[in-house]
Amino acid sequence: MKINTPSSESIGAEILDINVVSVTEAEVKTIKQLVYQHKLVVFRNQKINENQYLEFANKIGTPQIYPQDNYHHPDYPEIFVSSNVPKDGKKFGVRGTGRYWHTDCAFLDEPLPLTMLYPQILPNSKRETYYIDMQQVYQKLPDNLRSYVDGKYILHEAKWRYKVQEWDIDRAIIDIMNDFEKKFPPVKHPAIITHPVTQEKILYMNQGFTTGIVGFDYETNQKLLRELFSFIDQDEHIYTHVWQDGDILLWENRTLNHKASTVIEGEKSVSYRIGIYDGLPFYVSSKIDDKFSELVSNKTW
Repeated sequence: MKINTPSSESIGAEILDINVVSVTEAEVKTIKQLVYQHKLVVFRNQKINENQYLEFANKIGTPQIYPQDNYHHPDYPEIFVSSNVPKDGKKFGVRGTGRYWHTDCAFLDEPLPLTMLYPQILPNSKRETYYIDMQQVYQKLPDNLRSYVDGKYILHEAKWRYKVQEWDIDRAIIDIMNDFEKKFPPVKHPAIITHPVTQEKILYMNQGFTTGIVGFDYETNQKLLRELFSFIDQDEHIYTHVWQDGDILLWENRTLNHKASTVIEGEKSVSYRIGIYDGLPFYVSSKIDDKFSELVSNKTW
């Protein structure tokens, strides 16, 4: 494999000469090492169908079936479809997804470790996805902001990002929200998580799903979250991926916050996402247990 890696201050590795259809076990191991080390891997010049895309994902780990089936590809439930283009005259997936800072499935007890994204139709104008490395952000946190999160738990909720569906017509918003919250109740995760392989400390919060720091009242939380997000979202922390035809991206959800660019009205956009569980815990305690210490030292991941 021909691999381009970034400077130490940036994220992302680029693989130029691999066919993901025929990727070997040894190459998969290298790919996962690159993801854990560089947070994001770009595969260039790919042209594959849905079966091949899913087969590649299965080599990396275990694909997720997203818990809301209106996002599913009709023939491949593991493929989450973001699309503003009908398929066979019918609504296809959900349009306008992910245009806010988030990590995929932070609102679940077991969030997604890895995300793979493969655009099928790219807009003519803006073709970007944005990322923030929350491990680097944690290292740069000023002492006053660090004091807000060290040793704390953070609440994450999905209900504020719910997209109204046809079956919600004539229902009160409060009833829709309450029903959705029953399916996806608030969860809490440590504000600072430890990566199971690299043992890096990561600030785990995002504007899309984080609603509070456990232990503070509502008014205090609003103030603290504003201060934290104001620091996190600085331009100097943002990496921009400009999509090329044939790109597939694989990235670390433990470490990266991301958001999609907007699509100009009238332009077409279709992307296939597969969430992947990598067989490791999403995070571990600061003292990694013997099993994962051995796994890290032997680099068997």
